[in-house]
Amino acid sequence: MSDRESLTATGTLVRFALRRDRVKLPIWIVAIGLGMLYAVSALPTVYATPAERQVRAELMDSPAATMMSGPGYGLDNYTLGAMITNEMVLYLAIPAAMMSIFLITRHTRAEEETGRAELIRSTVVGRHAATTAALLVAVIANTGVALLTALAMLTGDLSAADSFAVGIGIGLTGLAFAGIATVTTQLTEHSRAASSLAMAVVGAAFLLRAIGDVSQPGGNFLSWLSPLAWVQQARPFVELRWWPLLLSVAVLAITVALGYFLSVRRDVGAGLVPPRLGRADAAPSLSTPFGLAVRQQRTALIGWAAGLFIFAVPSGSLSDSVTEAVADNPQMGEIFTANGQDPLDAFYATMALFFALLVGAFAVTSVLRLRSEERTGHTEAALATSVSRARWYFSWLGYTTLASAVLLAISGLGVGLGAATGDAGAGTIAEVTIGTLAFLPAVLVVAALTAALFGVRPALSTLAWIVVAYAVFFGMFGALLELPGWVTDLSPFAHTTAMPLADLPVTPLVVLAVLATALALAGSTSFRHRDLEST
Repeated sequence: MSDRESLTATGTLVRFALRRDRVKLPIWIVAIGLGMLYAVSALPTVYATPAERQVRAELMDSPAATMMSGPGYGLDNYTLGAMITNEMVLYLAIPAAMMSIFLITRHTRAEEETGRAELIRSTVVGRHAATTAALLVAVIANTGVALLTALAMLTGDLSAADSFAVGIGIGLTGLAFAGIATVTTQLTEHSRAASSLAMAVVGAAFLLRAIGDVSQPGGNFLSWLSPLAWVQQARPFVELRWWPLLLSVAVLAITVALGYFLSVRRDVGAGLVPPRLGRADAAPSLSTPFGLAVRQQRTALIGWAAGLFIFAVPSGSLSDSVTEAVADNPQMGEIFTANGQDPLDAFYATMALFFALLVGAFAVTSVLRLRSEERTGHTEAALATSVSRARWYFSWLGYTTLASAVLLAISGLGVGLGAATGDAGAGTIAEVTIGTLAFLPAVLVVAALTAALFGVRPALSTLAWIVVAYAVFFGMFGALLELPGWVTDLSPFAHTTAMPLADLPVTPLVVLAVLATALALAGSTSFRHRDLEST
């Protein structure tokens, strides 16, 4: 088959993909653009003068802030553009990467997993048409992200060249991970495993960037290994240089070529890594829905646990730098203690919130397995036995509850152990672990909401990501932007004061637990009264 023939019907598949994603893609693109627009609108109000921005710069000039945000270029003259680049761009590039990964996986590996790709390939469609179409849609989506973020920055009277550098950098970051997803979709025969592998690369990229930026001012060689770092390494609004953005182009070209190369070395529907043969007979635990849920998600749980712990330990070890920074800078101390909280307690509370938000994302992905089980027909097969709908539903939700508690405990333990390597006492380990576990009711609200939406209609369950995105943005940047209390209170994560434990609120936790229970029960009722959907 010639190169031209291998791309036959690519245009048709592009139009089909755009038709299928006519709702999802605009939501992703507009959400990222609005995130930038809000930052450009709010930050000048909160930090109106150069002196106020310099106080913020001193706060950001610490290992903890560098790990969470970026290398900190321009801190000596902290302009609005430098502030946005240093504190916001990373958290807009990550959603762009996630959007691209899910897009590529959905239109390639998921199509093969459901058998639709084989049906389409039986017509006049080239071998590389589906992959090329998915990549072209990713280009369209990330072009939209680049334009919207650049235009949002221009509303703040920022430099046009630097604004477009930021927008293009975010878009190219998304495309770099689209190329990475093109490779991971060739390795496994399951779409969820392919997207998980690509998301693991995102996590590794964040960790490499964090370690590299902390190790040396401006980042060391580890930073340059991370695609998430290159848009900040372009130094917009400080000393703009375009060439770091070419690294994303190079990654895209290399990974796409590798993806095409690998695709011709496997059969349609198969992966290059063959699935491991299981036992001839099922283990007794697989005779229950809960045991099946554990078996289906144990690999994902192990991966999440390892990733969170590896990231939590170095995060906790930065607690000493908080104490030193407050001692050296009284203005920074006033910021840390603005709500009467001890600086270290404020640091631990921020870490607990950060990891709770990550566990909230895990909870959504875990509950969404209910949707994939139904779409593939596995739910119908299970319900054809003596398993009731309520038992099936609550077994998967129960697994999510248990797994979320485990991940919160591991995250808190990691932060506590990291802090204990410094001047913090051994008692900090238990305190931080318990404080992080206090976010379990908030995580369960997100999980129960996902389950409730699934109970009404499986397609609605993905809307739970809006709640997670809202909680992440306003949880991490609400204090920075000095938002009204009611805005942040809409997030279930805003009602837990993790540290100190003596101030841990009981009533909000009980209310959140009751809300989670009510949502779960509502979802169960809806699930029992609707028809099953399948492909």
